[in-house]
Amino acid sequence: MKPFEYLEHTADVKFRAYGKSPEEMLENAGAALFNAMIDTSQVRAGKTWKVTLEAPDLEQLAYRWLSEIVFLFETESAVFSKFRVRLSQDREWTLEAEIEGETIDLDRHSFLSEVKAVTWHQFQVKKNSLWCLQAILDV
Repeated sequence: MKPFEYLEHTADVKFRAYGKSPEEMLENAGAALFNAMIDTSQVRAGKTWKVTLEAPDLEQLAYRWLSEIVFLFETESAVFSKFRVRLSQDREWTLEAEIEGETIDLDRHSFLSEVKAVTWHQFQVKKNSLWCLQAILDV
């Protein structure tokens, strides 16, 4: 199974992330988002950020997850390379995650593009034989 793939899009970045579980799909979506910006093999996993989010459904939770990664990139001046997600569902879906990375070092980190936002356009989460998240990133 490939963790993610990029699809043709005229101006922005479109991808699909896959997983055998919703957690794996969300981890791979985080990796797809960050690999659109930077070669994550350049990123040292020296610091950990913890994220806790809630939403009424998995699709909204997935959108909030990707948006939170962009927010952390912007506010923490950080780049990320590892994403670990745990999900639970009671009345709402809850995501608890750890993101590993480091502060941006422009001597080592060369950016391919900068993601400004995750869009709702064509955003979807579905399950066939694998879980699949599709997103378009505003770059």
